[in-house]
Amino acid sequence: MSSELYVDGIGEITITNSIVRIDMMSLSATEKDGKNNPKPVFRQRIIMPIDAFANGVELMQQALNGLVEAGAVHRFSDVQKVPRLVPTNGVAGS
Repeated sequence: MSSELYVDGIGEITITNSIVRIDMMSLSATEKDGKNNPKPVFRQRIIMPIDAFANGVELMQQALNGLVEAGAVHRFSDVQKVPRLVPTNGVAGS
């Protein structure tokens, strides 16, 4: 039987010698920050040799490239900045 774990993201990646530790984080249902937003909390750690990490990064890069090509996600470098209005007489929108 396999188990699955949902996470909201990666909190930290630590490399010590030839071992990589990836801390998986989820947003807490009960803990809030100063702005009343859910706090990210540690859920589980993935520990692997550095060569397995490098292979995993390559596999994730291939998956990301497929998502970009399909238009499902956009890279930050591909997103154009929205031009902002520059007032000509000191009043915005004039």
